[in-house]
Amino acid sequence: MSNAVYPSLSGRSVFITGGGQGIGEATVRLFAQQGAKVGFVDIADEASRALAAELNAAGGSVTYERADITDIEALKAAIARIRAVQGPITVLVNNAAHDQRHKFFEVTPDYFDDRVAVNLKHAYFAAQTIIPDMIAAGGGTIVNLGSVSWMMGSEDLSVYATLKSAAYGLTRVLAREFGKDNIRVNCVIPGWIMTQRQIDLWLTPEGEAAIQKNQCIKRKLTPEDLAKSVLFLASEESSGMTCQQIIVDGGWV
Repeated sequence: MSNAVYPSLSGRSVFITGGGQGIGEATVRLFAQQGAKVGFVDIADEASRALAAELNAAGGSVTYERADITDIEALKAAIARIRAVQGPITVLVNNAAHDQRHKFFEVTPDYFDDRVAVNLKHAYFAAQTIIPDMIAAGGGTIVNLGSVSWMMGSEDLSVYATLKSAAYGLTRVLAREFGKDNIRVNCVIPGWIMTQRQIDLWLTPEGEAAIQKNQCIKRKLTPEDLAKSVLFLASEESSGMTCQQIIVDGGWV
């Protein structure tokens, strides 16, 4: 099945965190297919460089910069380098996250702070760095990625779920504050998306059974399922939508 074509994304300057693998990789691919100028950061060097090379060889305009998103100054520097290549950024996708499992009574203050850096802090400061580009351009779009874990009250994810609920809070406050600047901010809430990491680390026969029992759609959800919703929210086809969350979970929650 062919994907939708969004003329409004052609030539747009897009920045994606965690774009080298999983949902991020699928999102980079789909934006590149739309003719967007796509910049992304990751720490998975080999996979990220291979992705950029593949897409550029196919006629895309993709720039990869290595950056640890927990180092805010490094993240800002990478954004500046990407901006220098592809121009002011008008689409931001805050994708990067890490759903490491953890037991509630084993969480330390240092671990908590580390999870904040991995799952939330970078999204705030990426927006702070890029929103001036959007204001100068007369508008832009931010898509934050959340998680159904906070809606479901998932066990062994207390810190992750807390921070992912904050992604929706950040979405709402930024949408309200910068709507006057024609900046739309929305949140995509993934369900259990079958990235290679999820398959390798967490998918079990019991998990397969839970998908069949709890999802309305009786199949595994792919990174592309999620990325398609991101593209829709970034495009002008969703021009009347802001301050919203879209749940892509196959009907689980």
